[in-house]
Amino acid sequence: MDADAGVVVVGGGQAGFQTAVSLRQNGFAGPVTIVEAGTARPYQRPPLSKAYLDLTNEADDAVLEFRPDSFYERHGVQVRVGTRVSSIDRRAGAVRLDSAEVLRYGHLVLALGARPRQLSLPAIDVAGVHVLHDLDDARALRTALGAATTVVVIGGGFIGLEVAAAARRSGCAVTVVEAAPRVMGRVVSRELSEFVASAHRSKGAVVRVGSGVARLHDSNGRVAGVELTSGEVLPADLVVIGVGVEPVTDVAESAGLAVRNGILVDETLLTVDPRISAIGDCAAYPSVHAPGMVRLESVQNATDQARCVAARIAGGSVDRYAALPWFWTHQFDLNVQIAGLGGEQDDTVTVGDVAGEKFSVLRFRAGRLACVESVNSPADHMAARKILADNVFLGPAEAGRRGFTLKEFARGASAANA
Repeated sequence: MDADAGVVVVGGGQAGFQTAVSLRQNGFAGPVTIVEAGTARPYQRPPLSKAYLDLTNEADDAVLEFRPDSFYERHGVQVRVGTRVSSIDRRAGAVRLDSAEVLRYGHLVLALGARPRQLSLPAIDVAGVHVLHDLDDARALRTALGAATTVVVIGGGFIGLEVAAAARRSGCAVTVVEAAPRVMGRVVSRELSEFVASAHRSKGAVVRVGSGVARLHDSNGRVAGVELTSGEVLPADLVVIGVGVEPVTDVAESAGLAVRNGILVDETLLTVDPRISAIGDCAAYPSVHAPGMVRLESVQNATDQARCVAARIAGGSVDRYAALPWFWTHQFDLNVQIAGLGGEQDDTVTVGDVAGEKFSVLRFRAGRLACVESVNSPADHMAARKILADNVFLGPAEAGRRGFTLKEFARGASAANA
């Protein structure tokens, strides 16, 4: 690597920020530059759909920042905000910015993130229609929630349901419209999906699954309703669209890098170009925890992939990326934590107290534990992470045994391996 050219990190989200931090922690002394298209220095995104939308709290943007400006100055990390990379010249080892400036790199890390999926619907651009992706979106949505009375959330994934919970807490009438047969269906088990949908209904929200959206209605340039494909019109003075995201890959594809539902990387997170890595939401990688290529949208994945790449750049480590995926969502008084990756054909065993809202759903692939979804059960979550990370065998018969607990099983496994 050309140490004088240093490392250029494209993207200032969780993955980009962690790359810069980990490079310095691993002793990398060359130049490090973060190029970020947004106008804010690196900040936390998860609170935007949770605490930030809680109108009973003061919104303090400063607490979202990963580090103050002095941190970057002290560690010699240059952060270029409001700047886009328009092209990559792989032969020259350089990126061209939208200002026409050229930055050379010894290694390039693409931490481009993802962008919200767009819906092509009549009246989609009128006032009162929101998405939630960045801090500007969150500011606008928080303000809108303060004035809204009737909210329709299109999309029943994590973000959509977190926004729905915030809207109910603010006193709005809320309807969630999900096209799929169940909420969070791409990620969680049927058991957890049905439990969470029921929890929202118990809080006064309406949850409509298997319902498509045909168009939005407006009045004098402001949203007034959501028309379903059935012809029914739901009144709304605020609409939030949360139908997932798609990886940002344009600049990588234009540079000739392989792209298929993300920038394709190998087990060490390298692209087909040995001087370019891709990490986080924009990267598809071969996981040891699920078959095929996987692209994950999570803080854990962004952070651990950044650490993996930084260690390789700084010290020549070529270890395979094998970190266990884990996720979380907060909705009302539910703290849902997920360890591992589930699949559509998983068998399940539920342990704990479902009625008391403190339980875990264990998901098994080919007779082996692959994923654990825990509700208000942090001890289960931590035990599951240890079991899965240590590749300890647990089958459905053992998990279904009367009196079984993940905590005791993990403790016994640790003692056996001591």
